[in-house]
Amino acid sequence: MSAGEDDIKHARFDQARAADVIRNIRPDDPLALFRPDTLARTAQTFRRGFPGHVSYAVKANPAPEILKELASVGVTTFDVASVAEMRAARLADPAARLHYHNPIRSLSEIAEAKSLGIASWSVDRLSELNKLGPVPAGTEIAVRLSLKRGGGAYDFGSKFGASPNEATELLRTVAKRGLTPAMTFHPGTQCTDPSSWADYIAACAGIAQAAGVRLASLNVGGGFPASGDLVPSQLHVIFAAIERAVATHFPADPPHIWCEPGRAMVADSVWLLLRVKARSGQTLYLNDGLYGALGEWRDMPVPERQVALTPTGQPVTGSDVAFTIFGPTCDSLDRVPGVWDLPEDTNEGDYILLTGAGAYSLALVTGFNGYGTRDFATLQSFRDRAGQHPHGG
Repeated sequence: MSAGEDDIKHARFDQARAADVIRNIRPDDPLALFRPDTLARTAQTFRRGFPGHVSYAVKANPAPEILKELASVGVTTFDVASVAEMRAARLADPAARLHYHNPIRSLSEIAEAKSLGIASWSVDRLSELNKLGPVPAGTEIAVRLSLKRGGGAYDFGSKFGASPNEATELLRTVAKRGLTPAMTFHPGTQCTDPSSWADYIAACAGIAQAAGVRLASLNVGGGFPASGDLVPSQLHVIFAAIERAVATHFPADPPHIWCEPGRAMVADSVWLLLRVKARSGQTLYLNDGLYGALGEWRDMPVPERQVALTPTGQPVTGSDVAFTIFGPTCDSLDRVPGVWDLPEDTNEGDYILLTGAGAYSLALVTGFNGYGTRDFATLQSFRDRAGQHPHGG
């Protein structure tokens, strides 16, 4: 059975389990449906296919269920951007390796991070390197590079990242201080252009040569695509491009290669179950919206599909029509951009199942107007058909 056929089989099984949740629980609040088998398979795709070491960017989804499952399948290095994320990673795996690659930090954050143990720090300017204060000799410092190039759905280089000239001087300073030089970059979210990674790797090699240092590690960031039927093949094309670029630009004594997927790791591991509060014409009012788990829809549509289900878990009938979608708050801005194509019979009390909703959904819930939940239900494992009740976690 091909990977695509296997994914379809698991999706059908999980949709049946989602229908069980509807029939047995009738949730009136938004509910995240965790798919542990899918997360485990995605983690293995990265661990087996990526030509280096794999970490997970906690920001994409810091839920304990996610972190514990990743640790259980061998992803025990976590890219953390805050003390809270460090603590979450440590709870999932007390021996976790932590990469603190948010390059802007307060002095109190630095102090707490040191107490929690950091394997790699990133910097993109001298002032932030100096702010770290005394660190043990040999501590890994990854200089973050930005080439100001496109390729992703939005650019991660507009906020962080040194220019090539700045990175060269910073890398040279890291080495002079007796610290371990490394580099990191991020090609931009949902990047489908393998040449983005190749160009960054080439630039990092040139910067290291100009600085006269050997890189101990090179972190190629996240940004891997996480939606669409072609994702598995796209990932392998990107992995191959990274491997070729490293071999070309670091032909002798290459650095340790790391990646830090967030969205691509968890997007399809969580589905979101929402309920229709009311219908008026071709407008649906849901129990969640832009102030809740749909917050990222302001920037781009995230879930792959919207499936309408009745209160008995059956598919809603009728031809698809365009619906305007509002969230539950009293704010008129709480409207999902664009329209959703849903069966024309979709009505109050029905459910909308959003697939591919594992990344940045629950992490963005605000609680505005008293709405927004982070409740989890773990779907029964495909490996265990014995008949456990699907609610858990």
